[in-house]
Amino acid sequence: MHMGDALISPAVGGAMWATTIGLTAYAAKRLRAENSEKTPLMATLGAFVFSAQMINFSIPWTGSSGHLGGGLLLAILLGPYAAFLTIFAVLAIQALFFADGGLLAMGCNVFNLGFWPAFAVYPFISRYLTCAGLPGAGRLMAVCIPAAVIGLQLGALGVVLQTLASGRTDLPFTTFALYMQPIHLAIGIVEGIITAAVVAAVVKARPELLAASSAQQMARSGQRPLAIALIAAALMIGGVLSWFASQHDDGLEWSIAKTIGQSELDPPRSAVHASLAALQEKISLLPDYDFKKPQQADAAEGEEEGGEGKDGEKWPAVNAGTSVAGIVGSVLVLLLAGFIGLALRRPPSGKF
Repeated sequence: MHMGDALISPAVGGAMWATTIGLTAYAAKRLRAENSEKTPLMATLGAFVFSAQMINFSIPWTGSSGHLGGGLLLAILLGPYAAFLTIFAVLAIQALFFADGGLLAMGCNVFNLGFWPAFAVYPFISRYLTCAGLPGAGRLMAVCIPAAVIGLQLGALGVVLQTLASGRTDLPFTTFALYMQPIHLAIGIVEGIITAAVVAAVVKARPELLAASSAQQMARSGQRPLAIALIAAALMIGGVLSWFASQHDDGLEWSIAKTIGQSELDPPRSAVHASLAALQEKISLLPDYDFKKPQQADAAEGEEEGGEGKDGEKWPAVNAGTSVAGIVGSVLVLLLAGFIGLALRRPPSGKF
């Protein structure tokens, strides 16, 4: 559900950037006030979510695919404020270095994937996670699946409303919504199952996490073994398991294709769009999670694929570029999320 710049106008993009900056400042202030030792988990969970988002899973009978959003998972294990800042770090690295999601649309993407699960959904489910002791697999499934579905439904509706406000008349509201909402319902069910499974594994290893509410509790919870396990998982997923990602269009691309007959829109002819596209092309280290290719090679590849898009590619797609992108991206998110956590940690009393 990463929006590209072609979907939105500069006015909508700017407004959503302003909203996201305000939410980021609020989350940073509240996280600093918590004074909790969440930096290692912010860094390692951020790296894990980045790599997990590279694995698209097929949605049966649709020709579409989806991937983990991660906002709900982060909110359950980190709390809403650290979760929002961590998803911001993930999406920033994706947009800046991998051209996944537009620079203008980044405010929209952070809001759609971060605000809804962390600030709108999580507060309603947090009490049910620990109301009768540590949750078992059944309770986690019962809580996480509807929570993930609601979060993705709100995020998908956000995409539709943002394109509507941007004046993209080639994506009629009703038609676009009738594709976006059902496909993200299916994706949300899978995300809920994955979230419940990961939370169950983490809580089994470190049951203190769901109960930790202070710096002392977080410090005593023994995060190092869990952090090492999450880093190893992120590197394995990004470096190897990413070869097994579904080649089908994701839910957003699929919905656009069903609405207009192609999975991408032509970008508006505005100076803002052109400038940001040129900037993103320059700074993207591994666009589309692969080594940069000459433009002629890209054109020839597109002609070979024809109208079938990605369906004709072999699977698993063993690719050194994808592996490098998964590993590099995980490390970059680890560093950025860790830096954010360290920057917001209050110094000990009496020290500056």
